Amino acid sequence: MEYADKIAVVVREDLLPWQKLNVTAFTASGIAGIDGLLGEPYRDADGNIYLPMLRQPVMIYTAPREKMGTLRERALRQGVRFSVYTEELFETSGDEANRAAVCGVPGEKLNLVGMAFYGERKAIDKVVKGLSRHE
Repeated sequence: MEYADKIAVVVREDLLPWQKLNVTAFTASGIAGIDGLLGEPYRDADGNIYLPMLRQPVMIYTAPREKMGTLRERALRQGVRFSVYTEELFETSGDEANRAAVCGVPGEKLNLVGMAFYGERKAIDKVVKGLSRHE
């Protein structure tokens, strides 16, 4: 099934494996908060109910350190909604500290290690153009 919109996560390629997974989970959680992106809860044959998930696939890409700022700029130009994860967030403890760590840095100076993008398919494709999917 082809969707008119797209979800893409980009993680910096030089991160440790646990960091890539952590960044993917955190940035995708920002996307999940957008109205209408979560499907219905799951239910098994025994009647157990499970939390809903995003209603469409999430494409995961990697990018070199020097490309992360460019991706941010592209997303801003395209009007794409996105979440960010900076390297400093690996050292913070909790939501308030995370937001303070980002708030204290001008956007163009953020030390980005990951971003999740949501928007119209063509706009997202322009943002992630030239990147490879994560293997």
